[in-house]
Amino acid sequence: MRYVQLRAFHQVAISGGFSRAAEALFLTQPAISDQVRKLEEEYDVLLFNRNKKQVTLTHSGQKLLEITHRMFDTEQQALELLTESRALRSGTLRIVADAAHHLLHILGGFRARYPGVQVSVRSGNTETVISSLYSYDADIGVLGEVPAGRDFEVLKLNSTPIIAFTSVDHPLSGTKSLTLKQLAQESLVMRERGSKTRQKLEDLAAGSKVELRPSIEAEGREAVREIVASGAGIGFVSAAEFGQDSRLVPITIDAPETLMDEALICLRERSGGKLVRAFLDMARSMSAD
Repeated sequence: MRYVQLRAFHQVAISGGFSRAAEALFLTQPAISDQVRKLEEEYDVLLFNRNKKQVTLTHSGQKLLEITHRMFDTEQQALELLTESRALRSGTLRIVADAAHHLLHILGGFRARYPGVQVSVRSGNTETVISSLYSYDADIGVLGEVPAGRDFEVLKLNSTPIIAFTSVDHPLSGTKSLTLKQLAQESLVMRERGSKTRQKLEDLAAGSKVELRPSIEAEGREAVREIVASGAGIGFVSAAEFGQDSRLVPITIDAPETLMDEALICLRERSGGKLVRAFLDMARSMSAD
């Protein structure tokens, strides 16, 4: 087994095609194809399903990709160890968050200390965060529910209750609190399925034999906020994520308090990376202040 063959396979798998893999590795497409073909022939295994329009992984290819993900990530960590100062001067840190609000103070401090590091932040619900970390599409996740198991290193940021909110012009905007039964009679604006806030809220209601049905279902917290601000109904969010918005007013839910944990997580096997460790250390020091 040759390193160049595994590298060629890995790049084709993550790029989705031989041409894009060749561009990424600065090689010709025939050279990439030849390396993958030799790997398949040597071990008598089919790694890709090939057709004119698409290249997809076989079951064996998917299993090998899980291994090469770890292999090349370990190689990257070794490179970072040997070039630590360079990694902290010019690396890239990828974050996927269910709410970027929780990151703002950490991002400011991190950018001040490591101005050469490029940070990308994209949004997603809990399912997206977890899958992005497992597929190595992100280095750090921010989510409202700490996952079970030993795969992750977790740094808890805060815990706040779920609240309702509505527009200042809504008939219930002056109400201090609403029961679950009262909420069930209103037009509700809720996140997509996969949102932990929605799941916890629905579990709370089910425990009280109340069904909360969304009149409007929107993907993403900001979409819910804008729809509610238009006067279309009542939305839900953790108190920490409500923020400051003159168009909106919070309403307490008159029910057993349901807390949303917010945490930074990363795959434990990747927690030794210099950028990941630097970010987690900064977050930990700020949480201790």
